[in-house]
Amino acid sequence: MREISDDQRLQRMRADNPWWEDGRIRRDFEELTERTYCRPFEDLVTRADVRRAVILMGPRRIGKTVLLHHVIRRLLDAGACEPHKIGYVSLDQPLYTGLSIEEASRALRRAGRCDGDLRVLFLDEIQYLPDWERHLKAFVDAHPDTQCVACGSAAAALKRKSAESGAGRFTDFLLPPLTFWEYLFLSGIDRLANPPPDAELRDEDWADLNAHFVDYVNFGGYPEAVTSASVREDPGRYIRSDIVDKVLLRDLPSLYGIRDVQELNRLFAMLAYNTAGEVSLDALSQGSGVSKPTIRRYLDYLEAAFLIRRIHRVDENAKRFRRATHFKIHLTTPSLRTALFGPVDQNDDMFGAMAETALFAQWMHSSTDLYYARWPARSGMKAGEVDLVHVDARQRPNLCVEVKWSDRWAAAPDRLDGLVAFSKRHPDAKVMLTTRTARVGERPWAGSGQITIAPTTAYCYVLGRAAVTVRLALKSPLLRG
Repeated sequence: MREISDDQRLQRMRADNPWWEDGRIRRDFEELTERTYCRPFEDLVTRADVRRAVILMGPRRIGKTVLLHHVIRRLLDAGACEPHKIGYVSLDQPLYTGLSIEEASRALRRAGRCDGDLRVLFLDEIQYLPDWERHLKAFVDAHPDTQCVACGSAAAALKRKSAESGAGRFTDFLLPPLTFWEYLFLSGIDRLANPPPDAELRDEDWADLNAHFVDYVNFGGYPEAVTSASVREDPGRYIRSDIVDKVLLRDLPSLYGIRDVQELNRLFAMLAYNTAGEVSLDALSQGSGVSKPTIRRYLDYLEAAFLIRRIHRVDENAKRFRRATHFKIHLTTPSLRTALFGPVDQNDDMFGAMAETALFAQWMHSSTDLYYARWPARSGMKAGEVDLVHVDARQRPNLCVEVKWSDRWAAAPDRLDGLVAFSKRHPDAKVMLTTRTARVGERPWAGSGQITIAPTTAYCYVLGRAAVTVRLALKSPLLRG
């Protein structure tokens, strides 16, 4: 039986690293539009003050491999290091079976005729290397002058092993599904994606923005669904087969030893159908016939794979409940629901929940301090709810938002009893009501101070753009009255 030769491996490595010859990345990556997360990711990769491996995480098909190559292009264009000092290897290639990171690095240096250590080593599909976290830690310690960047499609495996074994050695970077602003940017709608700072949008622009938002909610979470004509023709099939099915049927069972895959599949379908809804372990257990400990594990798996996000509940004082029996489930992008059950029209009763999920999706890149508030009736206080509560480092609310896909509350926000009661208890928190089309801006109200009333579309836009610029501001041309 013939064995794989070293020459075959080296030949493949030269093909995967074309910049060694001409200073350019592969044309198929070159032609793709760069995601706006490329700059902050490049900044992390090129940091010299902390010597850690960078672990790029995110859902399947979100563009992680493309992002790696676009960072390589940036390094080449900036002259940050010599081309042969940049090495890329995808460990899912059969030619590399059995190679350790150390062996892969040596082979790359030979293939690229590089003297000394590589400056940057990109390790794609690292989950194909058994005990990769142990190998990577050892490599980082042995080669302090090489910046290692690793990523893979089995997001749950990377997230768990990075947390368990990478303390002090790994830095995680999350590449989330597209924000609404990124969707407009990648779609080439520049007059909406990049309006002048003081520009006032016309009525027809607002109508276009809402129309694009409906498309974004149904189809816009993944780059290929935006840029590929074939994927746009059948996004449900693409997302379901390449993202949902592979995670549920392959990644999670192999990682966690799940035996009843159909049981997990049914649970995810139930959660996806009811995205933005409040659930409890008791109700999920009774509805599915699965024990509560198993339900809890399944939720952990689905969250680790970036399919869902649990939003925990606080009371009127913004305090967590001692027994967290109730919580909300949001899909990480509403287009996952479309993939399973078909698109939803903006006049459908379900679209409000989809819009709320889209708003939470704009926060996915950074914040873990998101909650919703709900409390029962008590002496002197009615029962109430607030859709989104953000707390600061001191665990004090600094933002509360009521999400509506309707304009009926814009003229009478004082009738939102839950929002009024919560803001009176937390007068320093900014208060916002999102609508379908109503653009009232900032006004006094029955709660504490001011309330900002703006379309859900506009707020998703501002949050999505702030995700990249790393600043969150409620003042924007899109949020003016």
